[in-house]
Amino acid sequence: MHQFFVEDSQIGREFITITGPDVNHIKNVLRMKPGEKIRISNQKGCDYFCAISELSDAFVQADILKEDAPSTELSGKIYLFQAIPKGNRMETVIEKAVELGVYEIIPVAMKYCVAKIDPKKEEARIGRWQKISQSAAKQAKRSIIPNIHSVMKYDEAVRYASSCDVRLVPYENANGMRATKEALDSIRQGDSVSVFIGPEGGFAEEEIEMVKDSMQIISLGKRILRTDTAGIAVMSMLMLEMEMG
Repeated sequence: MHQFFVEDSQIGREFITITGPDVNHIKNVLRMKPGEKIRISNQKGCDYFCAISELSDAFVQADILKEDAPSTELSGKIYLFQAIPKGNRMETVIEKAVELGVYEIIPVAMKYCVAKIDPKKEEARIGRWQKISQSAAKQAKRSIIPNIHSVMKYDEAVRYASSCDVRLVPYENANGMRATKEALDSIRQGDSVSVFIGPEGGFAEEEIEMVKDSMQIISLGKRILRTDTAGIAVMSMLMLEMEMG
């Protein structure tokens, strides 16, 4: 069953109206017909099972069969603070993190980041990353489209994460995996969790010093992971913990 997202204004009492690029996708790419069932969500996480009732060049109308369809979201919100990686690795991080249940992704400019984003090109880059998030959310049948935040400096990101219930920093010089398991086991139903992933060059000592008293420094094992692998690894751990909870 295909997944689509709409604004609240497109949701009526008995049917939902789909507009924009999804109309062409439904008609000419998927070649869907009246009667076929689809899943529709809004950004608030409300989910509907629907059946297509009318197709035109401007809109697709879908009759609501069932409101409050089962949500596919995790019990808590995960904020992934990802140091900006080089090349197109950020695209991979976004795609996989969205599939695994991330709530928001915040690109962070850290001291040893190899990649630098030109401020003049940032808006376009964020726009592309948001489209990747939307595509991954559709594929994974998410109830929301995770937001891709504008790029933050490290100190800004630390302040932004301060309201989260649990704050994790995977660091190569951290204690063993037992401490990691204890940190994950401490997560309660509905907790918000922030995760800071360092860049290719690693965290600067002063960056770790800044958060050592306010965040939990954890290990991801004996091996050194690429920055794009580390984020996906933590997301997998958190998904398992929250789904089991």
